[in-house]
Amino acid sequence: MLPPHIGTFEDQRERRKTALDNQPTSFAKYTLMRDLQDSDETLFYSLIKHNTEELLPIVYTPAVGEGCQRFSEIWRKPRGLFISYPNRDLIDQMLADPRYDEIRCIVVSDGERILGLGDQGAGGMGIPIGKMALYTALGGIPPHHCLPILLDVGTDNQALLYSPIYIGWQHARVRGHEYDDFIEAFVTAVQRRWPHVLLQWEDFAGENALRLLDRYRDRLCTFNDDIQGTAAVTTGALFAAVHATGIPLRDQRIAMFGSGSAGVGIIALVIAAMKEQGLSEAEARQRIYAFNRHGLLVEGDPGLRASQVPLARSKAEVAGWALSKPGPISLLDTVRSAGITVLVGVSAQADAFTEEIVHEMTHHSPRPVILPLSNPTSVAEATPEDLLCWTNGNALVGTGSPFAPVEINGCKIRISQINNSFIFPGLALGILAGRASRVTDGMMMAAAKALASASPTLEDPTAPLLPAIADSRRVAMVVAEAVGRQSISDGISELDPSALSDQLGAYVWEPVYHPYERIKPPC
Repeated sequence: MLPPHIGTFEDQRERRKTALDNQPTSFAKYTLMRDLQDSDETLFYSLIKHNTEELLPIVYTPAVGEGCQRFSEIWRKPRGLFISYPNRDLIDQMLADPRYDEIRCIVVSDGERILGLGDQGAGGMGIPIGKMALYTALGGIPPHHCLPILLDVGTDNQALLYSPIYIGWQHARVRGHEYDDFIEAFVTAVQRRWPHVLLQWEDFAGENALRLLDRYRDRLCTFNDDIQGTAAVTTGALFAAVHATGIPLRDQRIAMFGSGSAGVGIIALVIAAMKEQGLSEAEARQRIYAFNRHGLLVEGDPGLRASQVPLARSKAEVAGWALSKPGPISLLDTVRSAGITVLVGVSAQADAFTEEIVHEMTHHSPRPVILPLSNPTSVAEATPEDLLCWTNGNALVGTGSPFAPVEINGCKIRISQINNSFIFPGLALGILAGRASRVTDGMMMAAAKALASASPTLEDPTAPLLPAIADSRRVAMVVAEAVGRQSISDGISELDPSALSDQLGAYVWEPVYHPYERIKPPC
């Protein structure tokens, strides 16, 4: 009943690629790729491997954002594990299924802070699915070792609460002690089922993200990509940028526009890097100016969260600044008064980096470093085209989402994507192949330095800050090697250093069909 043509793997890739190219929108392409992942994982990953730069924005950011918003609309086949609050007493039973015997890594979310889109409830499962796809596509983690999990504690998204097709628990979000007890029950059950599992927290809301990481980081092998992964990729980009400018990181003045979990994580790792360059903790903090939605963080502000208090400036320090208007201190005022040379955006406030702000930066640095990192593209703080136009092509620019190359002064400039996908796949590979029992700050710094070591600016200071996304798989191996060696140095891996490279190579899964032999049925 089959047609006579025997298609090769290459034929199948070409057929699926043609179908993909014929889709009219990114969301349609995302849906097709999700269907392919559910029907033929090997072909799915092979297609990504051979078209990485084109397909990463489809299976991950920015297309995954709409995929989460419309998750219930396109949901066809279960992938991953949904653990809802009403089933909180059944977690051990759910995890006990034999299909999960080989699980070695988990990405978990509660769907409350999806990219810059807010509360997507159960639709947030699109993020763990997408992250785990990159674990495999870029890091070579075997797909049967990966488990995406969505902790469904309800949603405060009114549209979802009243949608007849919403697949999640239609209830206001559980908070407080009930929420904490649910998370504790989940973590405890995971530890019982898989004592050596790697657990990645993903897209939890600000203070919950910081709290949970602090609570569990010494209990199991765990990290938060929004906090630590974002910190590592941003710090790696800053290492590359300061190499291009010739001005050490310790001498830069940095404005962190956005001080949620991502901003707090970036600041912590940048401070650690500055301390390695000889500054004290206090001196390093003086080089960084943090913002929330109201303005510069200043001591005594009633809206400061606990994690932001150490980042606030003293009132005496800013008392003599000339301000554009009374009230909170704006980004423009800070750039002007503090002499900002590096501007990082993790605010999800579109167009926050204005022409006036950027022009002011050029008075303090001939090559200002400007990183609008918010995802998706609709909430980026500025576009690369504007930033390069306003600085006559002199700014060193990197973005969180993909942007097309910019032509200026007769040259086409590739825009570096400061994407966590340069970090977490290699980080996971280094942890799993290196058999690390914890994730240390040293491993995150090692990942940042490994990424910087692959920067094109090492060969040409006018080149883009980071490698092309097409090189992500190669970069992942560099990061994995550095992370594995750091875990051994930190004393949390018993692997012999001489065996690490072989262990990495042996662990990596390749998307190829395994041969099989047809067995004739008995007569």
